[in-house]
Amino acid sequence: MKPRVPISAKLVADLITTAGAHRIIAMDLHAGQIQGYFNIPVDNVFAAPLLLKHLRSRFQDNLVIVSPDAAEWSAPRAFAKRLGASLAIIDKRREAPNVAEAMNIIGDVEGKTAIILDDMVDTAGTLTQAASALREKGSAAVHACATHPVLSGPAIARIEASPIEQLVVTNTIPLNGKAQHCRKITVVSIAELLGETIKRTFNSQSVSTLFV
Repeated sequence: MKPRVPISAKLVADLITTAGAHRIIAMDLHAGQIQGYFNIPVDNVFAAPLLLKHLRSRFQDNLVIVSPDAAEWSAPRAFAKRLGASLAIIDKRREAPNVAEAMNIIGDVEGKTAIILDDMVDTAGTLTQAASALREKGSAAVHACATHPVLSGPAIARIEASPIEQLVVTNTIPLNGKAQHCRKITVVSIAELLGETIKRTFNSQSVSTLFV
């Protein structure tokens, strides 16, 4: 993205391949282009079917799916289409790594249940600032979904102090001690999805039919 930045994902890809792997199954890579760093087959599986199933069981209408990043709105748009919801985007400015400031909300969120969708939650700075901005703009309630619960540093304290009512994550990363005791966090298991992917790969069957 700028000169002299190391492409660490390529190094990791080479390390995994050198260690003897001949095929990779990943879930919700932070950037889909990472697949191109491997010289072996890669299946990037998405947690979207699991998260959509959970959301459909809890919410029916008057929803708005929110992208916390103006540059990454394709997944939120797909969620909005499948849930019959509207779409909003948070326009933010990142001042430093792991530090983000929510600047503006693009879209109508007033009186609606807002669901923030992201691929991972690290320090939860972006997530909680987005939640506060949504409430200030009149959202009736704010929930969030993310695949990878990194939850480092002050993440849990920020989530507990935020207007987020529920954060839905998967178990791609085990919850740390503090996260396990946070009542706002709900975990959805990826076991069945990964198991089916492994079975189909082993039997040379289609994996793409598992995608949303």
